[in-house]
Amino acid sequence: MFSAAAFSRMAPPVESSEPKLPFPMTAPVAPRFPARTFDIRKFGAVSGGETLNTKAIAAAIAACAKAGGGRVLVPAGVWLTGPVHLRSKVELRVAEGAELRFSRNYSDYLPVVYIQRGGVRCYNYSPLIYARDCTDVAVTGTGTLNGQGDVWWPWKKKQPGMARLFEMGAQRVPVEQRVFGTEADGVRPPFIQTIDCRNVLLEGFTLLDGPSWNIHPVTCENLIVRKVSIIAKGPNNDGIDPDSCKNVLIEDCLLDTGDDCICLKAGRDEDGWSVGRPCENIIIRRCKTKRGHGGVVLGSEMSAGIRNVFVYDCEFDGTDRGVRIKSLPGRGGFMENVWVQNVRMGKIRMKAVDITLRYGDRSVIDPATKAQPVLRGFHLRNITCEQADTAIDLAGLADNRIRDVTFENVTVTAKRGLVSAWVSGLRLSGVDIRPAKGPALRLVNNTDVVINDTVCPASVEPFLRVEGAESRSIKLDSKQLTVEFADGAPASSVSCNK
Repeated sequence: MFSAAAFSRMAPPVESSEPKLPFPMTAPVAPRFPARTFDIRKFGAVSGGETLNTKAIAAAIAACAKAGGGRVLVPAGVWLTGPVHLRSKVELRVAEGAELRFSRNYSDYLPVVYIQRGGVRCYNYSPLIYARDCTDVAVTGTGTLNGQGDVWWPWKKKQPGMARLFEMGAQRVPVEQRVFGTEADGVRPPFIQTIDCRNVLLEGFTLLDGPSWNIHPVTCENLIVRKVSIIAKGPNNDGIDPDSCKNVLIEDCLLDTGDDCICLKAGRDEDGWSVGRPCENIIIRRCKTKRGHGGVVLGSEMSAGIRNVFVYDCEFDGTDRGVRIKSLPGRGGFMENVWVQNVRMGKIRMKAVDITLRYGDRSVIDPATKAQPVLRGFHLRNITCEQADTAIDLAGLADNRIRDVTFENVTVTAKRGLVSAWVSGLRLSGVDIRPAKGPALRLVNNTDVVINDTVCPASVEPFLRVEGAESRSIKLDSKQLTVEFADGAPASSVSCNK
């Protein structure tokens, strides 16, 4: 089993003093609970992993809420249960040595409840831990939440309900008519979902193998996820996915996942536009990864917009990508004002940094909307990567450029260097790209590019390859760097700025 001890053997993170926030935001504050404890054993819960304790845990939560709030204690032992529905002013405490083990019977997660799945709201099987319209709610403790999600994973290969759900969202079918919750539909629930809540704390526990996304807060405000370890090997097993949330702190978490480790989202297409709640004011710090599709990811469900994101002092190792920002034509929304600094990457299977408007294989979701996503304002500094297939890949579109991207003090060793297509406002300063072969930088139809103090091994030729007739205004700080032109790129597009 993967454990926190595995990370203690990794190199220490980049040293830095606590940086100043690059944008104003209200710092999240952990909720406080009355000093009352409701032990689930007093409500009939039986340990051992054989007795289903759903009703006993629900009774403890109800008594706690009726008393004005407090702590519901899951003591040491193995406790089998169905879904746990939290209430306002209730802290679910999973003690050291406790395992809350969730039922493998689909019917135990009925009746259906109101959730969000894949960026679209609907009624479906209950999340394993669920809270709706709650204020001051928490899951804490150093115990284990075992989702036994492998029983749900085969649905990934046959889930017709997901296509129907996305179609309902696109057609703006009323949410009350989007009812699933059958094996034939195959729509898997998330593990933990807090939806439309305020003052949420998730702290200290280890989470194993959810049905799909593991921690998925939706339209929540004042959210803290702290010192959580997630080990989840199934399909779409995202780790932590704040969705249309505001004022969020994610810190000191360990992630080993079957999909994105930490992923910011903001609704999918028409449903995201209707809700209209951006994901904003997000701090991610001191988090580490072992496996996953991406260390920190934004999108692709981001139709209400993502802004004001600060990622720092993190370590990504073993993931497909380090930092990934992804969207596609027709999705609308925006991703802007994103800051990443003091990040160390070990072995990255594909791309250290990946910013793309070409995600997925669909060209346009709804041509009538002409909803082009806007990607602008990305600032990456003090980043190292020991090994990757591609150092940096920026992929805009001819009719929708990525804008204003800055890399400062970045060192990457990779098979291929930096590739940037249809980008305007690219700034490279102190960037050390070490590809196995040239070019170190490949710019395709880029405009307004400034390259300062950027180097690569002397054996790599050329340093810069410029492609495309739309290339212009590319400024280098040294005439000694080798430049190659191709595919109609005008030689006048490059000049020396010293």
